[in-house]
Amino acid sequence: MGLITFGTAKPPAAATAITEPFSAIDIHALPGLLRYKARDGALLSYREYRASGRNAAVLLHGSAGSSVDMHPLALALQRVGVTVLVPDLRGHGANRPHGDIVYVGQLDDDLADLITNEKPHFPNCSWTVLGFSSGAAFGLRFAAESSVGQTVDRYLLVSPYLRYNAPSVRQSEPKSAVPQSWAVVSTGRIIGLTILNHFGVHLWDGLPVLAFPVPENTDSATRTYSWRMQRNFGAGDDYLADIRRAVRPVQVLVGGSDELLDAERLKAEFQSQRSDIPVTIIPGLGHSDMVTRPDAIRALVAAFN
Repeated sequence: MGLITFGTAKPPAAATAITEPFSAIDIHALPGLLRYKARDGALLSYREYRASGRNAAVLLHGSAGSSVDMHPLALALQRVGVTVLVPDLRGHGANRPHGDIVYVGQLDDDLADLITNEKPHFPNCSWTVLGFSSGAAFGLRFAAESSVGQTVDRYLLVSPYLRYNAPSVRQSEPKSAVPQSWAVVSTGRIIGLTILNHFGVHLWDGLPVLAFPVPENTDSATRTYSWRMQRNFGAGDDYLADIRRAVRPVQVLVGGSDELLDAERLKAEFQSQRSDIPVTIIPGLGHSDMVTRPDAIRALVAAFN
């Protein structure tokens, strides 16, 4: 997920409905967790769906999520011969503590380490990074800023949440019965920590600034993000520059009925910067539908043909 609403109130009940498809995921054939060593020595979790074809893909889950969220898509790709790696990003899933990293940019380093470690095991494969929602925005950041990101062959961005104030993000109407929100933000804390960082003070960067409406008994979901996590897990501040800087081919897919994103405005944002980036709008699909519904998964699998 990606959308945020500024305020300090409890997450609205309507936001929970947006996440319900993930709670109903069929985990039949879910692979066990593996570990890879990141550059700081941490053993980070991921799942592997090995196949015999010439394509390999790394799938990036959305905010507050885990590798389990991407299971239906990963399984479908494996069935057509794509080897799939699905990490729990640091601070998510089996990687504890939840919701925090050590420094802004650590997620980029972790993804680079996973790709660098695993590429030799799958020689002659064409590599794709596919991200969903905030994971898609992070994938765009990685494509634009990481040297390892330039060694990936292409990027598929699914329902990318680019930034809270991007034109493509739907804003709640004052009288709306269903607020379009996913996380509640501690605005004052973000402003204060941003100012402190401007002066080189990082002592409190681990304080939580986002709260997600996930059930308390959900072990794999992440309930809060620190300042440095919310700074890292997404596109850069100048996300339009990220679009322009992406060296490898980029493709975007979004649901026409996305509760969080305006699909037409999203298409305009990308094509205002890069006319060579195709944006496919799939009618009738909502935000989570894009990685859970069979018709969306068929479209994503077709992108590998």
